[in-house]
Amino acid sequence: MSWRGEGVTWSIACEHKLIRESFASASFIASSPENTFSGDRNPATEDMSSTAGKLVTSRSELDLDHPNIEDYLPSGSSINEPRGKLRLRDLLDISPTLTEAAGAIVDDSFTRCFKSNPPEPWNWNIYLFPLWCCGVVVRYCILFPLRCITLAFGWFIFLSTFIPVHSLLKGHDRLRKKIERVLVEMICSFFVTSWTGVVKYHGPRPSIRPKQVYVANHTSMIDFIVLEQMTAFAVIMQKHPGWVGLLQSTILESVGCIWFNRSEAKDREIVARKLRNHVQGTDNNPLLIFPEGTCVNNNYTVMFKKGAFELDCTVCPIAIRYNKIFVDAFWNSRKQSFTMHLLQLMTSWAVVCEVWYLEPQTIRPGETAIEFAERVRDMISLRAGLKKVPWDGYLKYSRPSSKHSERKQQSFAESILSRLENN
Repeated sequence: MSWRGEGVTWSIACEHKLIRESFASASFIASSPENTFSGDRNPATEDMSSTAGKLVTSRSELDLDHPNIEDYLPSGSSINEPRGKLRLRDLLDISPTLTEAAGAIVDDSFTRCFKSNPPEPWNWNIYLFPLWCCGVVVRYCILFPLRCITLAFGWFIFLSTFIPVHSLLKGHDRLRKKIERVLVEMICSFFVTSWTGVVKYHGPRPSIRPKQVYVANHTSMIDFIVLEQMTAFAVIMQKHPGWVGLLQSTILESVGCIWFNRSEAKDREIVARKLRNHVQGTDNNPLLIFPEGTCVNNNYTVMFKKGAFELDCTVCPIAIRYNKIFVDAFWNSRKQSFTMHLLQLMTSWAVVCEVWYLEPQTIRPGETAIEFAERVRDMISLRAGLKKVPWDGYLKYSRPSSKHSERKQQSFAESILSRLENN
């Protein structure tokens, strides 16, 4: 059994979020095709429901880590055992809606994509605790100050060179862009050094060529830094406030980066036009896009937006995998500012990462942009060892339409009335 079309994928994702918000309306609709529906769409994905672009999602993908409610009932009990007095299993037996809702409340694969994984405590032992204390002293009192000095030294070199070059070489664009490209790569290398970054790159280094775009899975804003220290990419990125926004509007614009705001519908048209113009340029920096559109915790990959795959150019996949042995590189922007995220990395032992530059791909005859995006996602997920889930990452920023919850409430009410009439 399979589901086709990103419109249905969006509907499933909307309903899955409602499961966790309202018990009456909470239901995961992957149990049967007749329960699927095509609901309201996020503006970021409203053009993805074309029947020409059909996306096949396997049942195993939708059932990923689906909890078994039997495991959470008291030992020796079963949902299907004979009725006695009213118990939890009797309530769950009233309707599949309740059973599915309880399963989603226990756990689900959507919210799990955006959960950080804190390390398990190992230091509460009379033998290990002194070693842990020594490690804290080394990380915070020795490594952290040295890393701050290293990063400050890097910024001093960068700014003392970048400002004169940017101001005095305005009439020599080709030379200015080349020097600024090298400087951006240098400051990113200082950032990686400030985390004691251990990054291993596989495959040929990206080069400047027209009509090509690079796409990668997204875990944190440091993905850009890790990739930028090897090649000065022009990245598509959400506009951020604070000091990050200042860097975006000054330094990073020099390498051709493009910014957008999720809340602005007009930004999509502007960004799409800038993307097409950029990939046609022969001297522009390679274009880097994170098609998931949001940070995922490096255990899963969510649905790729098709915009990067409609540019009529070669797509070069990049797979990024972080080793969580020393620190979890996932940035949960809802719970942590990027400044605190950097401090967390700078006070860890090291950031260990592997990057694979995969074989360039072109769209096949008869293949839609949606199918092309899914094929590239398969390559990245397989190479990085990540699990695929059919959710739209933008759902974490928006609330589904109330009509979805009303539909499930009506379905639940009908099942209750039917049972009462039969009794």
